[in-house]
Amino acid sequence: MFIKTAPEAEAEGKLREIYEGDRKSLGYVPNHARVFSLRPEVLQAWRAFQGSIRKNLPLRRYELVTLAAARALNCRYCLLAHGAILNKNGVSVDQLRAILTNFHDAGLEGAEVAMMEFAQRIVRNANEMTQANIDALRALGLEDVEILDIALATTMRCFASKTFDALGAGPDAAYDGLEHQLSDLLPG
Repeated sequence: MFIKTAPEAEAEGKLREIYEGDRKSLGYVPNHARVFSLRPEVLQAWRAFQGSIRKNLPLRRYELVTLAAARALNCRYCLLAHGAILNKNGVSVDQLRAILTNFHDAGLEGAEVAMMEFAQRIVRNANEMTQANIDALRALGLEDVEILDIALATTMRCFASKTFDALGAGPDAAYDGLEHQLSDLLPG
């Protein structure tokens, strides 16, 4: 990383609790936690915000939206982290490769494709969004609360990805295998 972060051995108080929780649940302390180690209260708030959005969307939809946003943001770390979650939940590496190459032709449901398009449009040109963009999602059966959750997941990903990239947080070693399988499709 480009900044000095708090190592596990020096973590105290709230940060120590976070690190211990990550080690217990994941088996390691992820780089995203290290990025926020100088401001553990921000990490807790970000995780709470992320969790409050995630719990309202089906896991697959949340992760596809997040993957689309990460792709538009060119965030290698987030692509691998959320690609790994999809992979652990039934999406094969071949389908992940297809999604990263062209999600329109990756065997996804129409609503999933539309959600991913919406997420990428938010990242690239949110100021150009129109009522027609929202109406297109409604026509596919999405309710306004789901559309809000997609927008929140996307803009939250913008915050996270930009923070990780700006401070040099690379992908966790836990993603090395997936990174090798997707390396030709990932940003530098």
